[in-house]
Amino acid sequence: MTEPATLDDFLMIEMSRRNTDLVADLIFQKPELFEELFRVFTRNEEPVSRRAAWVVDTVSEKHPGLILPHLNEIVDLLSKFNHDGLKRHAMRMLARSPLPSDDQLGELIKISFDWLLSPGEAVAAKIHCMEILYRISQVEPDLKKELADSIEWRLNEETAGFKNKGQKLLKKLYAEMNNPVKP
Repeated sequence: MTEPATLDDFLMIEMSRRNTDLVADLIFQKPELFEELFRVFTRNEEPVSRRAAWVVDTVSEKHPGLILPHLNEIVDLLSKFNHDGLKRHAMRMLARSPLPSDDQLGELIKISFDWLLSPGEAVAAKIHCMEILYRISQVEPDLKKELADSIEWRLNEETAGFKNKGQKLLKKLYAEMNNPVKP
């Protein structure tokens, strides 16, 4: 058996947590490889990009500064992603990162609402969409009512995980809408 020669080769060894951690450890040892890994993720090629997304997500969770220069690019790519895994990891990274620039915020809001309301989207992506929209509503309070209405509309059609997150966010949203903080 030959040794993996490229980052793509490492990613394609197997789809597992063990391999994800192995490639993440390689990136931790050689941070200069992160840009190459990010490019594999953004190529949107199955299955290697999905595997790269998992590693980018894992690495950026421990070293969030690595993903910060790429937030706008991730928002630009959201509408092009066709696999649930790419969507889930991208939204998860965005959910824990600072909000993107103002010129990207409108696109992120649109995609997040589209995915949140779509019966066909994976629940994990929807949960991250709810979190992103809630965070945006903290700086754009006019979104609170639309977000609450959207969560309520989907609540009875979704999984227990969606309901749990949705009910927690609804409680916060109702409290904030009933008792808005005045400057």
